[in-house]
Amino acid sequence: MRKQAILGWILVLCLALGFGASTSMGQAVFGSIIGTVTDPQGNVVAGAKVSVTSVAKSTVFETTSNESGNYSVTHLIPDTYKVRVESPGFQVTDIPSVGVSADAAANVNVQLQVGAVTQTVEVTEEIPQLKTDRADVDIEFSQKYVEDLPVLNRNFTSFELLSPGTQKLPGFNHAATENPQGGGQIQVNGQHFSGTNFELDGTDNQDPILGIIVVNPNLDAIGETKIALQDYDAESGKATSGVVRVQTKSGSNEFHGSGFYYYRNSDQQARNPFTNTPGVPLAPATYKQFGGSAGGPMIKNKLFFFGDYQGTKQTSGITNQYTIPTAEAVSTCNPATNAASNTPGFCNLSQYTKLTGGGLIFDPQTGSSLDGSGRTQFCGPAGCATEPNWIPISRINQNAGNVLALFKTPTVTDPASSNFLENNFVSQGAGPFDQKSFDVRIDYSAPRNYQVFGRFSLDYFSLSGTGGLGALGGNGFGPGGLNGSSKVHNYSLATGFTKPIGAKWLTDFRFGYFKYHPKTAYSDQNTAPMDALGFP
Repeated sequence: MRKQAILGWILVLCLALGFGASTSMGQAVFGSIIGTVTDPQGNVVAGAKVSVTSVAKSTVFETTSNESGNYSVTHLIPDTYKVRVESPGFQVTDIPSVGVSADAAANVNVQLQVGAVTQTVEVTEEIPQLKTDRADVDIEFSQKYVEDLPVLNRNFTSFELLSPGTQKLPGFNHAATENPQGGGQIQVNGQHFSGTNFELDGTDNQDPILGIIVVNPNLDAIGETKIALQDYDAESGKATSGVVRVQTKSGSNEFHGSGFYYYRNSDQQARNPFTNTPGVPLAPATYKQFGGSAGGPMIKNKLFFFGDYQGTKQTSGITNQYTIPTAEAVSTCNPATNAASNTPGFCNLSQYTKLTGGGLIFDPQTGSSLDGSGRTQFCGPAGCATEPNWIPISRINQNAGNVLALFKTPTVTDPASSNFLENNFVSQGAGPFDQKSFDVRIDYSAPRNYQVFGRFSLDYFSLSGTGGLGALGGNGFGPGGLNGSSKVHNYSLATGFTKPIGAKWLTDFRFGYFKYHPKTAYSDQNTAPMDALGFP
């Protein structure tokens, strides 16, 4: 009894949602076919039977024209449909191909010809489409566009840049640990990128804090996408700049599939003129991306499945440039090694005089502590003219020497070189990036005109990198300069059903859930590096 009571309340809630909604609700997932049936003189034909059949699934939806000759078949999964119109005293009219997109209505007006019902007129010319049911400005990318347009790394959000009025936000990117899915930060008509709402099968797909897409769908999973740029429906009120809606593919009565494999390495990359100067080779790098999709019937004309997988394995070879102390500073400014240096008893920073424009270092323990006047310059025994910026080694703490001892030997040792003091060290390394993602969708054309669908998507990422300065860390060799590791699990679930009740009412229920879950660990996490160096 308890289960029946719960199911009863769910049904009541669904019916309430359906009765309180207009026929346009739910169009974020579904499309419609609407039109008017007339006779050869242009008079409306009431009571004409209209059958809409999915070309791929053979599912049939039926309605009749009303007293004004109008008909509508709503909540159709984006697909290609056949339309048949028949009425006593007129020939049957067949339209073999009508494309239906989500959040749009295909207008199919039919003029019946007088004749026997056994006669059939087939309309083969393309049905002209003029959008009159809404005022939004949008760009639609069909399955063919998504499959054929070249997109670097198969990143779906790049399609948004193919729409007018869009621009990638210059000089800003989320960290790779937060955004391994590569969601673009794209402005629409000058508005902030976080104002763009992302939807996947009519459910939310946007992190509310960072404003980026959560599940960046595999291209093989996309049936179509619609990017609304302005004047979109009020149901998208969360958006302030644009709406990106994606509909995933569903199976059909025929088994179908696809596969792909992409590979590139550092031999195909250009050299960075600042870090990969002559004599400095490119860091080794590889990029492999592979996957496929499959779909078909589980029960012909009734139950269909679709699934896809995409894997990415990348080793990003990176050459980083750093500024580190000169060899003389490393050897003379460490109290533990100063006695064996070329200036025993002094930390020799005279090489840095030209970096300060000839300026000298003053002893902070002398002169006025208020304005710094009257302070004594640090110089060697021979005076500031020949030994400027020689600091007594007794004034250098050992913890500073411990840090200096961890620096590697700089690659530039010639004091006459232009980058002797700055950008004087180049280090190479590579950090792995691993992606595993898949989608699974089930569609069921149930008895009594129930239409049910369910879809689950998972994106898993693992990336890491080490610092370019060893124990000192520094900018790392992982994706985006990562010095540490990150594991990201993003999920998305969508399910729903529709059920027409008579000729005027429709129940539409939909549930969506997503989880954005990044976990980052830095290279020195759970350690105390400052303690080891002697800092309190």
